[in-house]
Amino acid sequence: MRESAKLRDWITPDGSPGPDGQPGLPAEAGRYHLYVSLACPWAHRALIMRRLKGLEGLIGVSHTSPLMLDQGWSYHRDEGSSGDAVNGVDYHRELYTLTDSHYTGRVTVPALWDKQQSRIVNNESADLIRMLDGAFDGLTGNRLDLYPADLRETIDAINADVYEHVNNGVYKSGFATEQDVYEKHVMALFSALDRLEARLADSRYLAGEWLTEADIRLFTTLVRFDAVYHGHFKCNLRRIEDYPNLSNYLRELYQWPGIAETVDLDHIKRHYYYSHDTINPTRIVPAGPRLELERPHDRERLPGQGIREKG
Repeated sequence: MRESAKLRDWITPDGSPGPDGQPGLPAEAGRYHLYVSLACPWAHRALIMRRLKGLEGLIGVSHTSPLMLDQGWSYHRDEGSSGDAVNGVDYHRELYTLTDSHYTGRVTVPALWDKQQSRIVNNESADLIRMLDGAFDGLTGNRLDLYPADLRETIDAINADVYEHVNNGVYKSGFATEQDVYEKHVMALFSALDRLEARLADSRYLAGEWLTEADIRLFTTLVRFDAVYHGHFKCNLRRIEDYPNLSNYLRELYQWPGIAETVDLDHIKRHYYYSHDTINPTRIVPAGPRLELERPHDRERLPGQGIREKG
């Protein structure tokens, strides 16, 4: 299960404090570097927001190997990592001890690194997508708004349900070690998917006609579901493919300009099936399924306006 992050400073346009008074740092081109795993759904959120907001030229990125073994996430190129061109570390945990030699929290991705202060600024994906959505607009001229003020109450409510029962629900099901615990969580997961299927019957996106961060946060779980969670985590009452609305919605988001390029199913499958030897002791990575996410979708039947622009 995903635990709360501990490093929570905030990037703002001018370095003023974050929305809840967090210590602020100014948005600057080339100052920050994003560390991710291409396999991790939480890190994937940040990668998508970086792409949608046109931040590739301002914020560099390094990705780990898909294999998370006894030393945790690594930057071993021979296993499929990009390597770490900023700090040259071999293991992701080293970034945390460079930040704080006495750090005792969980070592997670994503993590946003400040090259000027040589430390992790923030390792909470929910925070990072909000920062990337707004802090750098003055530098890029990108006015897309994935957290519009008038939709925030709706987005927050959807996020809370999706986080508890879907994003985290697959992990609570997959890592359960008792039958009744597994059944409790897997039933809650599929009840949530049923609610989402019903919602998307007459709503183009989760918050209505506008694509928002709520859709990005759900997408990164949906795109892994049939390939990994259905079999590996025993979330197998139904596939996403078996849900007409969710499956078409998934294909629309996958085909959104820039999003498909952030999806690496080889990394995703190798990470889960190889790294979790308590669940898959043979470490055999399955050949399928063939998701065919490029197939046409039917979401044009519902009114949609894309991503809102600020101002």
